[in-house]
Amino acid sequence: MIALVTGASSGIGKDIAKELAKRGYNLIIVARNKEALKEVQSNLKKEYNINVDIRAMDLIDRDGCRNLYKDIKKQYNFIDVVINNAGFGTCGEFTQTDLDKELGMIDTNISAVHILTKLFLKDMVNKDKGYIMNVSSIAGFMPGPLMATYYSTKAYVLRFTQSIQQELRMKKSNVKVSVLCPGPVKTNFQKVADVKFNITETKSSDVAKIAIRKMFKDKKVIFTQFHIRLTSIFSKILPDRFMAFCCYFVQKRKIQ
Repeated sequence: MIALVTGASSGIGKDIAKELAKRGYNLIIVARNKEALKEVQSNLKKEYNINVDIRAMDLIDRDGCRNLYKDIKKQYNFIDVVINNAGFGTCGEFTQTDLDKELGMIDTNISAVHILTKLFLKDMVNKDKGYIMNVSSIAGFMPGPLMATYYSTKAYVLRFTQSIQQELRMKKSNVKVSVLCPGPVKTNFQKVADVKFNITETKSSDVAKIAIRKMFKDKKVIFTQFHIRLTSIFSKILPDRFMAFCCYFVQKRKIQ
C-alpha cells in the first residue's frame, strides 16, 4: 500500500505521514524543504520499517504538479491514498498584502489540490478503490476579512471536495473522498502567515490521528473538535455579513 502526502515536512502533513506509516503504508512525501523531508524520511523508515520516497518541490508550479503525477504513475502505477495537505496563508488588508504571495497561495492551496485530485482520482475511479483527503479549514465556511485570499482558497477546497463526493455517490463508487476542516493548529502556519492565534491551538499530532481515523471510516467532512463543528453550524445559520463583521475583529487580533 502506498500513500502520497503533500506538505509533509512539518505540521499536520508530517503527522499524517506518521499515522499512515503506523498502518503500514509506504510513503511518498512532498514539500519544498529537502533537508526537512530527509529527516522525516529517516525517522519514519527507522521507526516503522517502511519505504519513504521524498520529492522536494514547490507545488506552486502547475506543470510540476502534472509531472509529479506522471513520475509517480510511471514508478508505482497506483497510489492507494492521496493527502492534499500543502498550503499557506497571509494576513492583512487586501489592498496591502503582497499580490505575488497571494497568487502563489492560490496556486498552492487551489490549483495543486485541483490538479492532483483530478489526476489521481481518475486512476482510483478506474480501479474503484482508493482514498483522497483534501485539507481545507473551518475558514472555508465563512467570509475572512483580513485573510481574504486564504479563506477563499479554503472555501474552494471545501466545495470542490463536496461536489466530487456527490458525483462519486451517484455512481456508487467505492472511492472515498474526504475534506479535513480543522480550526487553529499549532504548526509553522502562523510564521508563514505572520499571525498569532489568540485561542487555544490543537496539536497537529491530535489533528492527524483524528483525520486519518475518520478518513478510513469514510467521514465526508472531518472536524477535529466539537466547537469547530459548532462554528460550521453557526456559519450556516447566521448572516454572512454578521460572520464577516465578527471575523474581522478576530483576525485583527492575530496581526502581529
